[in-house]
Amino acid sequence: MFKSKRFRNNWIMILLISSIPGLIFGGFIYWLAGGRLENELLQMHNKQIQLRAANIDEQFAYLETSVMHWAFDPSFSYSLASLTLSRDFEIARNMTQTLANMKGANPLALETELFLEGAAPVRFHPQYEAITSAVQIEGYRDLLAIDKKVFWSQHTSESGFPRDNALSLMVKIPETNENPFGVIAVRLNTEKVAKLLQTLAPYTDGGTFLLEENGDRLLSSSGRGPASQLDEAIKSEVLARKTQSGSFLFEWNEATYTVAFGTMSRVGTTWTYVTASPISAITKPVVFISQLVLTLSIGMLLLAFVLSWLASRRIYSPIAQLVNLLTGKTGIAALRKEQNDDFKIIEKEWLNLTRESMTLQNKLEEQLPHLKEGFLLQLVQGYLYSYSEQALLERMRNFGWSVDNRQYAMLYIQLSGFENLEGRFSSGDEGLVTFAAANITKELASSRFEQAEVLNFHDLSIGILIILSEGIEKPEVIRTFSQELTQGIHNTLKMYVSVTIGNLALSVVHVPSRFEEAMQASSRRRFESRNQIIDLETLDELEKENHEIHYPFALEREIIQAIRVGHNEEAKQLIQAFMDELLERGAKVIDIQQGNLQLLGSILHAIRLANLDPNRIFKSVNLYEQLMQIGDPLKMIAWFHDKVISTIMAELESRSDAQMKKTVEMTMIYLQTNYMKDISLDSCADYAGTNTVALSKVFKQVSGKNFIDYLTELRIGKAKELLRDTDMKINDIAEMAGYQPSYFNRIFKKQEGITPSRYRELNRN
Repeated sequence: MFKSKRFRNNWIMILLISSIPGLIFGGFIYWLAGGRLENELLQMHNKQIQLRAANIDEQFAYLETSVMHWAFDPSFSYSLASLTLSRDFEIARNMTQTLANMKGANPLALETELFLEGAAPVRFHPQYEAITSAVQIEGYRDLLAIDKKVFWSQHTSESGFPRDNALSLMVKIPETNENPFGVIAVRLNTEKVAKLLQTLAPYTDGGTFLLEENGDRLLSSSGRGPASQLDEAIKSEVLARKTQSGSFLFEWNEATYTVAFGTMSRVGTTWTYVTASPISAITKPVVFISQLVLTLSIGMLLLAFVLSWLASRRIYSPIAQLVNLLTGKTGIAALRKEQNDDFKIIEKEWLNLTRESMTLQNKLEEQLPHLKEGFLLQLVQGYLYSYSEQALLERMRNFGWSVDNRQYAMLYIQLSGFENLEGRFSSGDEGLVTFAAANITKELASSRFEQAEVLNFHDLSIGILIILSEGIEKPEVIRTFSQELTQGIHNTLKMYVSVTIGNLALSVVHVPSRFEEAMQASSRRRFESRNQIIDLETLDELEKENHEIHYPFALEREIIQAIRVGHNEEAKQLIQAFMDELLERGAKVIDIQQGNLQLLGSILHAIRLANLDPNRIFKSVNLYEQLMQIGDPLKMIAWFHDKVISTIMAELESRSDAQMKKTVEMTMIYLQTNYMKDISLDSCADYAGTNTVALSKVFKQVSGKNFIDYLTELRIGKAKELLRDTDMKINDIAEMAGYQPSYFNRIFKKQEGITPSRYRELNRN
């Protein structure tokens, strides 16, 4: 149904009508959620970063203010330079307490320390201790040499070197003096600062870091670890922009990050904070809403799809039923491939049906004669025996015959003399000749009878069904028609015609039996080259005529003897004489067939007595059936020669060859066993049960050698084996081979070209 163009158009229209509200709603939600909300979230994210960055800036500012406030404490006055802290324990303890208070007052401070320059540099860490390491002393003095009262540095008390990882706030004391003699260092807690920076980008991916004025990395939300490739790439992009603040989108590893940066004013310097967050994390709520909206939209579209499909099927159902009715379920698919408009299909099919109806009507008129002929063939051959009289009459009426109060006459026509038509027709033209004769018959029958049908059997035989009015005896016109028919076919085709007129049938169901009687009666015709008419009403009078048939038994014996001795041509001539003697006294067709069947039976009986199996020789072919199908004397003679006698002759020859081979094989075995004895062709012939001449001939034919040569090669071969493999004397070997010693030397040298002793010497060397 979906292949229909009209159905698709209706369905698409309904689908669009039902989907428009959902599409408008989905588009609006997508614009609102996917566009504006995403932008709002990004702007909100940037504002939150600015607020959080301000909070971090305040905490660093609080640390700076607090440390500077402590630096103005009287405890860190210039008087410290004149005190001997190693003896002033009370002052040292107070100093340690003050440093501890400073650390406790600042959440970001990890530890505080105080360095004092003098004859003996000391530091509080936070306890008092004397510095003995020249490297540490040098590191603190570098800090004092910096031209700033308050500054940030990455100096640590552990190494004494600046630029370490720990970020510290340095305040020189006394702060009011131009020549400070000490420095307070507040070291930041890196982990707490990292957590504080993480508030700028609270996502698993991305990160936050601080940069100095020169672009060096100070702190990062990842802690003490080295900078990632993403951080380095973002840092390069931020420095390349050469602005103090801003935001941008950054692509990295098939992910998009929103990057925001700004500055923090610190004492003596300016820091730049940089934070990067993945857009997917920021817009995650929007994505969820979009997916929800998409899912709902798809569900609504599917619902609209199903509802529109059902509505379209309901609307289209009457059209589909009409199309299926016109085209059929098997043909509609092929039609819709060519044209999808159902109304055009309906129009086209209507025209096709009209055209096909006219075509079928014409074909029916053309095929009606063939259908009538097929029906008659089935009727006369008995295939419609299960039909009743009324059923047969009804079928005949449908074919246009008038069968009410009718009787039926059957004629069987057989043509002969086809072999005498050499030059006009060739072998295999029997069907053509029968067709010509059927046309002549049909023309003559239509001129004589109101209803007459001709049946062409294509085997030089024709049948005629004549429908006559009931109550009228078989008129003389049928016999007159038969005479005209025989003369017309004979004059035109130069063939002899035999017409058998069957008895009348008073009902259609008796037509097959009447036709069978006519066919059987045709075998009662004379086996003569002349036209004949057989009427079953006068057949009994013909049977009373005394025609005694003489069977030539003497010729039968001569034929069998010629077959036994293998005289092929003589057997063929005798069969010709046998057939002539059967025809000599005016025999009928049935007499000729029975005589030939008797001859065939005698031949098969004779070959059985000769220990030959007819079933094997003739490959189980039914020879009697083949012979019964032949109605011409010349064909019978040729059949006997080609199919029977030649086959038996070939079998006898092959059997003779096998016996000959068996005799030679027996002789060879005898020679191989008795070669050392005084053996001759006569003794071998006696052993094989034959004469010397025959044995010599067949021995040469089978082995390719004459008897003496074969025996000599056999004996010399055995002698060579004894010479090679034994130490027997040559005279003994000669006797073992069946020779006298003196003759053995001569015959061996004649065969091998060397003497026996020389042969032994050569083979042993």
